[in-house]
Amino acid sequence: MTGYQKGAIAAGHPLTVEAGLEMFRLGGNAFDAAIAAMMASWVTEPALTSPGGGGFCLAHTSRRENILFDFFTQTPRIKRPVTELDFYPIVVDFGGVEQEFHVGMGSIAVPGNLEGAFHIHQRLGQLPLKAIAEPAIDYARNGVVVSDFQQYVLSLLQPILTASPEMRQVYAPKGYLLEVGESWQMGDLANSLEFLVEEGAIAIREGDLARQIVRDCQEGGGHLTLEDLAQYRTIERQPLSVNYRGHTLLSNPPPSFGGTLIAFCLKLLERTDLGQSTEFGSQQHLELLARAMCQTHIARRERLNGYIYSDGVATHFLSPETIATYSAALAVPPSKLGSTTHISTIDGEGNAASITASNGEGSSYAIPGTGIMLNNMLGEDDLNPDGFHRWPANQRMSSMMAPTMVLNGSKPEIVLGSGGSKRIRTAIAQVISNLLDFGMSVSQAVDSPRIHWDDNKLNLEPGFAELDIPRLGKVLGNEMVPWSQQNMYFGGVHTVARRPDGSFMGAGDRRRDGSANWV
Repeated sequence: MTGYQKGAIAAGHPLTVEAGLEMFRLGGNAFDAAIAAMMASWVTEPALTSPGGGGFCLAHTSRRENILFDFFTQTPRIKRPVTELDFYPIVVDFGGVEQEFHVGMGSIAVPGNLEGAFHIHQRLGQLPLKAIAEPAIDYARNGVVVSDFQQYVLSLLQPILTASPEMRQVYAPKGYLLEVGESWQMGDLANSLEFLVEEGAIAIREGDLARQIVRDCQEGGGHLTLEDLAQYRTIERQPLSVNYRGHTLLSNPPPSFGGTLIAFCLKLLERTDLGQSTEFGSQQHLELLARAMCQTHIARRERLNGYIYSDGVATHFLSPETIATYSAALAVPPSKLGSTTHISTIDGEGNAASITASNGEGSSYAIPGTGIMLNNMLGEDDLNPDGFHRWPANQRMSSMMAPTMVLNGSKPEIVLGSGGSKRIRTAIAQVISNLLDFGMSVSQAVDSPRIHWDDNKLNLEPGFAELDIPRLGKVLGNEMVPWSQQNMYFGGVHTVARRPDGSFMGAGDRRRDGSANWV
């Protein structure tokens, strides 16, 4: 690959990637490409994200600024009695592993995706917002063909996605769920995006759209009020910055969990000679990974869950003393869909953006006539570790989402992130370790098999050579859950990187139908 390159992008759908590439062709920067791709993903990956969800953008500018834009969901200001709520469980079966989510109007938190997109554009974008939104509007109006992966996700979330008449018209227009090769069209969403681009973020804060949301919530068992929507704003934070084997790692800081837990897991691994005398996929490697994941879980429970909103919590949690306390356990056996998508962009000027956004699984409520389903973040157990309905009012929610970058000096070298609920932190940590410890290429690092430890169960993807699973289970004292094929359960780590000569490379995670390209 030779000559000047404008930019590269990796995301969860080829059309999402194409939207970003078009911005590069028009002379836009990495932030224009990321926003265009984010908007496009609301159409191309609607089971994973939506204008009614929330997320984060980690930005590195050519002026060497590092900014974390927090446009994740906010808890409502007024908490209604549980007996008045529309709030009920849905079980999602990934094929051998089940995860329970709660939906209904009582699961809706204050959304942030629209406000975040407008805010980032105003701060760092170059192209007109109308041009940035055009690919998404075009996809929504003309349709998106259902792939095997998309049909799989639709089938997982069918009870949620087809709960309202508006969404049934999109996903089951003939009375049955769309099949591979058919297309969904979102004319209402196309009209909504055109309106929102003209009106700006104020349209979601006040006016007819906001009043419709609040009226439906108050009548249907939700929490949201007009004040919740009117007062919501994107928060700019200083990213979490840690050193891993001589590399600067940037990620999502508290009050979100994800970045801090990834850093903690890597800091545990840093105390070993991983990659020097350990072969990837060996018994020793997987034992070490599983114990690091387990100790990260224990440390979160003991030293992070109740303190995530405290000043300086990350510094204390990642201190050498805390790491030493838990790293000692790496040598002994441990005690007994997330629906999210990611976009990574980088350009030739030195800008980079890492956006992770989600609608949860969706609340099942769609704003009538808009094509916009709102989130179910109040119904995600991993975001509510103290239990449902115990959230503090009017507070930015914590998240596992962890848009991440690795800097080489002051320039972005690797840009990555993942969807996957509880698996986000383990998926990202493994890809970073594959790149920095084992020297893999981007495609190798993303495609290699993964594991995930949770609740004394070790889930393993196929592909680990000569692995003695019964022995591994006996050594770790955990239940082994071998999978027959790679699955979206293990995340979707869409990654782009810059080579030493300045050229780009990237990989979209095939577990989530990912794609990568550059111009």
